Amino acid sequence: MNHQPADERLGEAAYWEQRYQTGNQPWNLGEPAPPFVYLLQEPDAPEPGSMIVLGAGRGYDAVLFAQHGFDVTAVDFAETAVRSTQEEAQRAGVSLEAAQSDIFALPTRYDHLYSYALEHTCFCAIDPSRREDYVKTVRRLLKPGGLFIALFFTHGKPSGPPFTTS
Repeated sequence: MNHQPADERLGEAAYWEQRYQTGNQPWNLGEPAPPFVYLLQEPDAPEPGSMIVLGAGRGYDAVLFAQHGFDVTAVDFAETAVRSTQEEAQRAGVSLEAAQSDIFALPTRYDHLYSYALEHTCFCAIDPSRREDYVKTVRRLLKPGGLFIALFFTHGKPSGPPFTTS
């Protein structure tokens, strides 16, 4: 059994894979985040373009944006999450790229490729000491003038995840 503190395990794919395999995903709504649904219904909704979804989980948000014409790349650490994203896209009849990767180790072929980066529950799961790395990663992935669309947790647990944001 791994006795590392949670913050040391967060960077390990096996930690997140176990959470998906055991169903220990309290963040999982089983559907797209309502604020994203509302955003895409608004008259000033973002125009479809290339989008990367960081920490995509089971892919509900990624599929939602693909259904609205976005060219989506969904990235997650956990193999089960990536497989679930692919299955969800298939059920919805949309095409997207689902990639299993540590977001901090994405190949340079992803650099400056995206008009949008989507955030929902990824940032709060990252140890706060790595948040500046996260910001740099988002900047690296976005095209000049690209937009960061985010839904942040403003609550957390002392030892995380989730870690509080402000």
